Amino acid sequence: MKLAHVPLLQIQRDLYSLPRGFERFRAYLQTLIDAETRDLALPPLVAMNPMGKEHVPALIDTLLAFDAESVAAQAVAEAAAQLRETPGEFKIGLAVSDDLKGGWTNRYTSEFSQCFEMKPILQRGWLSVILWTSETPSVQTTRETTLTTIYRAAYIQQHGMARTLREMLAQEGYAMAMAGCTKPALDAADLEYTREILSPHLEAKDRPTTMTCLFGDIAAHALGYPPQGLSPRAGFALALHDSVAQHLC
Repeated sequence: MKLAHVPLLQIQRDLYSLPRGFERFRAYLQTLIDAETRDLALPPLVAMNPMGKEHVPALIDTLLAFDAESVAAQAVAEAAAQLRETPGEFKIGLAVSDDLKGGWTNRYTSEFSQCFEMKPILQRGWLSVILWTSETPSVQTTRETTLTTIYRAAYIQQHGMARTLREMLAQEGYAMAMAGCTKPALDAADLEYTREILSPHLEAKDRPTTMTCLFGDIAAHALGYPPQGLSPRAGFALALHDSVAQHLC
């Protein structure tokens, strides 16, 4: 894969420097949309909330302070070296998404789309590295999220878009393991319990089932889906565990 890191955090910070209201929203649209083609000029910025409150620029300031762009650029360079034989050419940008205080973003539906509905942004030759306002920014989080995003795209390039829960687990397990993630994690008993609960649903394609199996009952309750008795992010934890175990064998 040919990968190019494009710095976007300062662009987002500059937008938040404008008064919160129509002026900022208009500037956001002018930045997001190409004036000639009317297509997205910077697709990762779809994830940002242009009406975000003070906590969003404060988080971006933290990211800029530890030079998150350089952290991401280094991760991109490392992944590109590992994925030389994988087809595809993509630009990669960091985007801050407000899942903490804004009504703009639902974390579960947004993250689900980020993982499994990537076709539109892939077709535009972009990858979005989403950093959430509900999470404490750090070098490790920035690096792992960047690498997970890249290896997810690499998996899709080789295997196509995941449709069933089984395929989603395989995709995300691979991406997280290759990125060196250690979380989410469950103890041994919860892992086996999760495996039992997910087993009859592995060929499921519907959102209520797949999202609950991946994100756990916390997402089911938030979205009005039938709960399955699962811990938060149980499916992701099982996927990571199994992928790591497979690579160790």
